Amino acid sequence: MHYAASGKGKVGKQTFLEGVITSLPTLGAGQSAFDIHFEWDTDMGVPGAFYIENFMQVEFYLVSLTLEDVPNQGTIQFPCNSWVYNSKLYKSDRIFFSNKTYLPGDMPAPLKKYREDELVILRGDGTGERKEHERIYDYDVYNDLGNPDSNARLARPVLGGNTTFPYPRRGRTGRKPTKTDPKSESRSDSVYLPRDEAFGHLKSSDFLVYILKSASQNVIPQLQSALPLVGQTEFNTFEDVRDLYEGGIKLPTNILSDLSPIPLFKELFRTDGEQALKFPVPKIIQVDKSAWMTDEEFAREMIAGLNPHVIKVLKEFPPQSKLDKQLYGDNTSTITKQHVESSLGGVTVEEAISNNKLFILDHHDPLFPYLSKINKTTTKAYATRTVLFLQNDGTLKPVAIELSKPNPQGDNYGPISTVYTPTKQGVDGSIWQLAKAYVVVNDSCFHQLVSHWLNTHAVVEPFVIATNRHLSVVHPIHKLLLPHYRDTMNINALARNVLVNAEGIIESTFLWGGYSLEMSAVVYKDWVLTEQALPNDLLKRGVAVEDSSSPHGVRLLIEDYPYAADGLEIWGAIKSWVEEYVSFYYKSDAAIVQDSELQAFWKELVEVGHGDKKNESWWPRMQTRAELVQTCSTLIWIASALHAAVNFGQYPYGGYILNRPTLSRQFMPEKGSKEYDDLAKNPEKVFLNTITGKKETLTDLTIIEVLSRHASDEQYLGQRGDGDNWTADTAPIEAFKRFGKKLVEIEQKLIQRNNDERLRNRYGPAQMPYTLLYPSSEEGLTFRGIPNSISI
Repeated sequence: MHYAASGKGKVGKQTFLEGVITSLPTLGAGQSAFDIHFEWDTDMGVPGAFYIENFMQVEFYLVSLTLEDVPNQGTIQFPCNSWVYNSKLYKSDRIFFSNKTYLPGDMPAPLKKYREDELVILRGDGTGERKEHERIYDYDVYNDLGNPDSNARLARPVLGGNTTFPYPRRGRTGRKPTKTDPKSESRSDSVYLPRDEAFGHLKSSDFLVYILKSASQNVIPQLQSALPLVGQTEFNTFEDVRDLYEGGIKLPTNILSDLSPIPLFKELFRTDGEQALKFPVPKIIQVDKSAWMTDEEFAREMIAGLNPHVIKVLKEFPPQSKLDKQLYGDNTSTITKQHVESSLGGVTVEEAISNNKLFILDHHDPLFPYLSKINKTTTKAYATRTVLFLQNDGTLKPVAIELSKPNPQGDNYGPISTVYTPTKQGVDGSIWQLAKAYVVVNDSCFHQLVSHWLNTHAVVEPFVIATNRHLSVVHPIHKLLLPHYRDTMNINALARNVLVNAEGIIESTFLWGGYSLEMSAVVYKDWVLTEQALPNDLLKRGVAVEDSSSPHGVRLLIEDYPYAADGLEIWGAIKSWVEEYVSFYYKSDAAIVQDSELQAFWKELVEVGHGDKKNESWWPRMQTRAELVQTCSTLIWIASALHAAVNFGQYPYGGYILNRPTLSRQFMPEKGSKEYDDLAKNPEKVFLNTITGKKETLTDLTIIEVLSRHASDEQYLGQRGDGDNWTADTAPIEAFKRFGKKLVEIEQKLIQRNNDERLRNRYGPAQMPYTLLYPSSEEGLTFRGIPNSISI
């Protein structure tokens, strides 16, 4: 392509689509092919980009342009995947580049200015309220969770931009501030997204989001209003809970007729001719209805359950606290050797610690400062510590649970703590079962607000924004990361509207209530990007040690640790693929330093996107290929495998509320009290009165069933929606195919592990093999599959 006087390459003659739209052949779900002829002189060089104008009133989705019979070139592909609106809405014409991949310094000179101008458009100027057709990516703080103009009760603090509540940034919408609080943004039904981040209207994933919206705004209120009508406001027995899947909830005809038009409703709830609402049977009780009650299953789910990356090795006894003693008193654990040594099979605490046999699930420090506030509401909470022993058969055994609540005289007096030890029989057995439930309630909250929302959804969004603002679509790192961003901004915007907003689904059904998001902001203070890489995470928690002779450089201390063992296989495959890809485009570390777009991307990501942590010393400096490989591998791991591990087991494990309760409504019964006597007479009723109520359970199940599903058009790790057209370079395409084949091999390896009966933690008492990190999946509720991105 030759230069024009403007410093830009020459533009060919304008041309138009041929044929009548109604007569075009269909390529698939609503796709149509058009013929078009360009006049092009060979002395103008090779076409590298094209402009497009839309003169229609409606927008259309442009998938791609293929130029055939280009002299000396053959076919040239232009991947587009973008919504194009009426040209009057744009200040400059829409431009699309061919699939050739260039670092900024290698871009053909005639195309450079086009590349730079396109990035300027995507960055916008940071002012005004965004409009539907716009494609601008910009940052803002989380100041749109509350609705103070509606009710003072719905006010929420601003997360991000302050040291009290640091937070990753979200996409900027530019909506007006609320009247009550100028720092808060007003809310609206539709939330601006850069147009190409919104789901295509033909995608089934759009239906999942639609049903998520319907569930929160229509289904759940209807179900809750129906409960008193049918006299079913509380569960009285465990059988009542199982009835959700077996007999179902009898609903009035008018409510069923209101709900039935909603897409997927029939499949989601399996209503039958008897007007009963039935949920699918969760996997945790498909084989054995009471396995969830065993200590072995309770412990196994810490390494093969919904939240498998919180457990740590215990290196000091008793367990310590990092809380400020002046504010919160002495929070050192009250668990003693006498509490645990009877369960250690003749081993002393010192021996168990030196042999890496003691572990802890510690939900004390993040929760304790909030207990006084939480316990003033209808929920009643404890901070918890659970100590576990690694037995010779490779399974974990809980040996002590500590429940701590604040001193009535004030937080600074320190906690009042009680330690419980395992007992199977009588009222003490029921007390132990309740103690485990309080632990799981805390784990459920930490899982939903930290492991799932903060550590995947929220931390990835600034990467999506920074990538689109600074890495051109022809940049190799943009192409590498793009599949792992698909739909993330969209699901996050929806979450801010109906899931994590004030009195939304999460606040209504989880123990942390109105403090949910701000508590996740407190935990974000300790977030470190480099520790999100799986090997580093395992080392930090002390559940693995460095070992150069082991695959992936680490050796697991719990050998049969399904999440970690499977995760390391996936991590290794991701990193090998990224290493191959990066080394193709960057021949030296100097090339990293000289890449102006990459350096601008990284600077803004650190200083703005995760700006509340910009002064942390752990940030990679992005000066070497090794740093780029590790950072991209970590990001892909978070968006794909980590998210899959904490998301798609939500219904299989948590769909049975007895196994994963989300809130506690009363304290542990004390000897001599009426509640204690009730516990002796009717332990199931007291357990049910303590955990999540029926109304909240229906809300929880409706939502997590949608969240645990795969869409029909899901793109899984090792796949791309754009076939081989995403780049013109054959070596990266071949490397990507090898990555896909490696994942198929890994899946076979994981299946073999699950068939090895010596590995008891892989299936446990519930006979529920750990399949969450199998890379592939079918559509629906499958308890497996690693999508490329955080799309639900």
